[in-house]
Amino acid sequence: MAFSFPRWANQLGPKLVVAGGLTATLALAGVTYYLTPKYTRVGYQPIQPVPFSHAVHAGQLGMDCRYCHNGVDKSWFSNIPAASTCMNCHSQILKEDPRLQLVRDSYQSGQTIPWVQVHKVPDYVYFNHSVHVNRGVSCVHCHGPVNQMDEVYHAKPLSMGFCLDCHRKPEDYIRPVDLVTQLDWKGQVNGKQLVHDWNVKPGESCSVCHR
Repeated sequence: MAFSFPRWANQLGPKLVVAGGLTATLALAGVTYYLTPKYTRVGYQPIQPVPFSHAVHAGQLGMDCRYCHNGVDKSWFSNIPAASTCMNCHSQILKEDPRLQLVRDSYQSGQTIPWVQVHKVPDYVYFNHSVHVNRGVSCVHCHGPVNQMDEVYHAKPLSMGFCLDCHRKPEDYIRPVDLVTQLDWKGQVNGKQLVHDWNVKPGESCSVCHR
């Protein structure tokens, strides 16, 4: 009785299954490793409508972050300042500078400046700025040294592993609350004592961040 296929064809099916499984595993591993904020977000630096320099304002002038982001210690989100906040200074300083024309227009018209969002966590992640700021987590831990940035860029991965590092050992990341916005502070602190005194229990369960 003649066979329609050669004998080696008997092994073709299992080999294809194994090869397909290996390919799928490698593809999943590649996606898991590379399609993370570390690779997709870190370094992101969009062109903003107004060339605002954090290096000048927060760095050289030493302005407190909360002067502009005045809701960061009261709300879950860090607000973008209105043009009126800018004009508190720029009605007198650089008041004719063409780089600030969009700010002056926004102040007169009430139309918001179309800033491009830099830092963003996925929609399925809950993050509350005020909880962190009021428990001594400095801006630099999540946003990097913004006081040295002419234009803000995405400096930290903000991945799940990044957040869990802090939640597992908060004593390594917190500082006195009055030093939260002192972005160049390099002092020493008894983190374990602060964690105890402030009853810091960040939690590691899924429901802490995924609600």
